Order: sequence, then structure tokens, then C-alpha cells
Amino acid sequence: MIIDSHVHIYPPEVVRDAESIGEREPYFRKLTSSPVHRWGTAEDLLARMDADGVDQSWACGFAFADLGLCRLCNDYVLEAAERSGGRLRPLAVVPPLARGAMGEIERAASRGAIGVGELFPQGQGFDLTDPRQTWRLAGVCHEGGLFALVHTAEPVGHDYPGKGDVGPREAAAFCEHHPETPVVFAHFGGGLWLYEQMPEMRRILSNAWYDTAAAPFLYRPGVFDALFASGVGGKLLYGSDFPLLGLPRYRRLLEGSRLGEEDRARLLGGNAQRLLGSLTVPLPCS
Repeated sequence: MIIDSHVHIYPPEVVRDAESIGEREPYFRKLTSSPVHRWGTAEDLLARMDADGVDQSWACGFAFADLGLCRLCNDYVLEAAERSGGRLRPLAVVPPLARGAMGEIERAASRGAIGVGELFPQGQGFDLTDPRQTWRLAGVCHEGGLFALVHTAEPVGHDYPGKGDVGPREAAAFCEHHPETPVVFAHFGGGLWLYEQMPEMRRILSNAWYDTAAAPFLYRPGVFDALFASGVGGKLLYGSDFPLLGLPRYRRLLEGSRLGEEDRARLLGGNAQRLLGSLTVPLPCS
């Protein structure tokens, strides 16, 4: 089973009004004005899944700073998932510091959301290292049996639109503050996985997962070999970052690695199934 754990789809209203939205959402404007940006609808995603042989995708909207725009994205993603016959699994987007954000997560979870994200700490104006700003998000994920998906980037290398300043240090702080909350760090966690070779960091990062989003733009094939050789391969999820990229680009990258069929199967779906299986909702008191 192939599971794409990181895709984005956009409501028609967001595509139509992108220019005016960008005037009050600077991070959105920065990403959508990039030369590599692409728009994608739920129908586009399902067509790409059919073409590429992807069985299931975990779909996000865009994490705006405005809760109303996030709610618009959530409605679109939730409705698309409900029509998909299980092929799309929805995530909710919220600005974590906004009043009503936790209620919005709970609303989305009641309609089948499996997680919250992809969140953009810099773009949404919250500090991932400050537990005073993250405890509500972590708590509602823990109580609801949800995971968080958070944008991270490399602290070195070339700059690109939306890269941001949230990297391994900030991601590790979130894990240390909220060990009860499963969290997927996008884009290989900005390299955070490497520090799992430190015994104390392996313990601190026990709730951390990583995805491959945008890997063909960032890494050579050896990154997969290094990650699996380091013992972290069981925590790596295939995520395409659709509509930016699709599975064929990742298959070509994998062809240059030394991963065997078993490890490729774990990466392309087995690990995602294991993450889903680990999410539990506490039973109500009798």
C-alpha cells in the first residue's frame, strides 16, 4: 500500500482570491509567488494518485494566520475526504494561538481528521520552542488521538521561498516539551533525524517522525541510505508535497539509493500505517 503523507489541496475560493489573500497573508504570498508553486484541487490530487498508483493521501489545506481562512480550507479538505471513499485522509489547519483554534481542531477530528498541519510556525507567528504557546495544540492532539505535522527546514544550504527559520533545534524543543504528542517534521526535520544518534536525543525524539516532502529539491539519494543505516528508517514517511511534486520524482531518487524492497515498502506506506495504528483516543470515564 502506497501512502502519501503530505499533500496540499486548495479550495477554489483560495485560488481565485490568491492575490487579495496574499495582501494580508505575507507567508502565503511568499510561497504562492515562487516559480515552482502549483495549485492543486482534490480532483487533481485523485487523478495524480490514479496515475501514480498511490492508494491513500493525507491532505492538508494551507495554514493561514487567519482562522477563518483555515476553516475554509478545512471544510474543503474534509468534504473532499468524505467523498473519496477513504482515499483521502484529512488534516486540519489552524493558527495555534488564535481563539477558537482548538475548537476547530476538535470539529475537524469529529469529521475524520487524523492530524493537524502542515503548520508554519514562522508564517503563523508562533514559537515552536515556547510551551506557553504550544501546550494547547499538543494537548488537543494528545487527547484527540491526532498527530501534528510541522514545517521544518535545514539551518544551512540555499534559501528558498518559505524555508523559514524553524530547524532541528526548534523541533527538538517541541518534542522535549510535549513527549506525549506524535509529531511529523516535514522535509526530514531539517536534519533533526541525525541527532537521534545521540542517546539522550533518541529518547527525547521518541515521538518524532519525519517526512520526505520536497526531497528531490534538497537531497541526493544517499540521504535514504544514511537515514535507514542510522536506525531511523522506521520513522520516515513518504510525502510528496503535491502539487509541487509527484511519486515518479521520488521513485527516481530512490533508484539511486541502496534501499532494498522491504525498506522501500516501509518508506512508501508501511511506516505511515504504523503511525496511524499508534494513534489512540482515550476512552471516556464510565
